[in-house]
Amino acid sequence: MKFAIITGTSKGLGASIAELLMKAGVHVVGIARTRNRDLLQIARDAGVTYQHFTCNLSDVDQLDRTIEKINDQVFKKETDLVYLINNAATVNPIDIATKHTSEAVQAHMQLNLIAPILTTALVLKRAKHCGIKTVVTNVTSGAADRSTYGWSLYGSSKAGLNRYTESVALEQKELKTEHKVILFDPSIMDTGMQGEIRSASPDAFKDVEQFIDYKVENKLSDTADVASVLVKILLDEAAIINGKYYSIKDYR
Repeated sequence: MKFAIITGTSKGLGASIAELLMKAGVHVVGIARTRNRDLLQIARDAGVTYQHFTCNLSDVDQLDRTIEKINDQVFKKETDLVYLINNAATVNPIDIATKHTSEAVQAHMQLNLIAPILTTALVLKRAKHCGIKTVVTNVTSGAADRSTYGWSLYGSSKAGLNRYTESVALEQKELKTEHKVILFDPSIMDTGMQGEIRSASPDAFKDVEQFIDYKVENKLSDTADVASVLVKILLDEAAIINGKYYSIKDYR
């Protein structure tokens, strides 16, 4: 029996990953502030289970309690493999550094960096205790490797996530565990986040016209297509390379 814990399953890439994994026979636990009821029917049709946990990932205490509840349900004697996919993220606030408020900075870092750090730590801790093989996937962005006007927070949070992921992968290797920790870069997709980016003012985000062109020129990937690549990687668990940066661009 295989389980996948996925954050941000209400829509977009998270929902697409959940759907494809369930169709492949994987039981899914979704974490999001809102429920995606379509996933329940997909689970029934696929003969697997879908459980939803409503959680504000920016609330550390709430996240801790939620992950512990999920761990109790996922890590059991019938389980052979657990996937953790940290997908939820935000690009906001899009603006220059001097316009950032302390509240906005904290909320951004809590969701984009602290939440995946905590979920990874809690899930791997339980995996060690139970002796169940676990694969952690942290969804990153090319913004981690370049400086973008108006994206100082987004680029920083993703760069931090990259270093964290690579460091944890190194630890698992040195500890000689069977667990694997990887990064997945989906590049630009047709999601709500892209809509937020296109609505930014040129004063806050100088590349806004380029992102508007991506939409007009149909250069945004469908989340189902991107999810299919990640799911194919995950289902071939033996071939997954611990610590690797997997990019959708390598599969086009």
